[in-house]
Amino acid sequence: MTTHPTREAWLLAAVEMLRPLFKSKSHIIPDNCQVSCGFASTGSKHHIGQCWSRRSSVHDQNQIFISPALLDPVTVLDTLVHELVHAVDDCQHKHGKEFKKIATSLGMVGPMRSAGAGPELKAKLAELASQLGPYPHGGLHISIRLVKRSPRPRAKCKDCGFEVPMYKKFLAFGPPLCPQHKTEMEPLGEWE
Repeated sequence: MTTHPTREAWLLAAVEMLRPLFKSKSHIIPDNCQVSCGFASTGSKHHIGQCWSRRSSVHDQNQIFISPALLDPVTVLDTLVHELVHAVDDCQHKHGKEFKKIATSLGMVGPMRSAGAGPELKAKLAELASQLGPYPHGGLHISIRLVKRSPRPRAKCKDCGFEVPMYKKFLAFGPPLCPQHKTEMEPLGEWE
């Protein structure tokens, strides 16, 4: 079993080990593809991988980032394969039919935006993971801060039930008049 000093060394070794799989399906992984551990540019904790096109790079290289939240080597490889499909296509077709053609030929399944290894590919990735040795990464516990929002203040007509949402900057003026009955509407929710 091999050991790698850094997660980037492990990821680069994984790319080299994946080249024959891609080549067997007539897809060539670019020679100058760089892989690192990092968050997607969106900052979203939901994106577990991202590939940047060669035209985005000063050195004409695809830049791939694998989320530091991933810990399982097979999941990391699965994500890496998805991002390498983007590198083969140089991010030209997003998750369209050209992406799908490459992905499905490799054994990826599911909706293309989240396509992952099917059973056969997953078995190959598990074998590769055992050859690569442990993924030298501790993983991160990423908390997603939930924003609790209170419902927006509203006003309701007592006669017809007509409701309107209120902007906070207009609450100081008091409840509006019902357009039909011309009576003051009842305030609902937080008006303070």
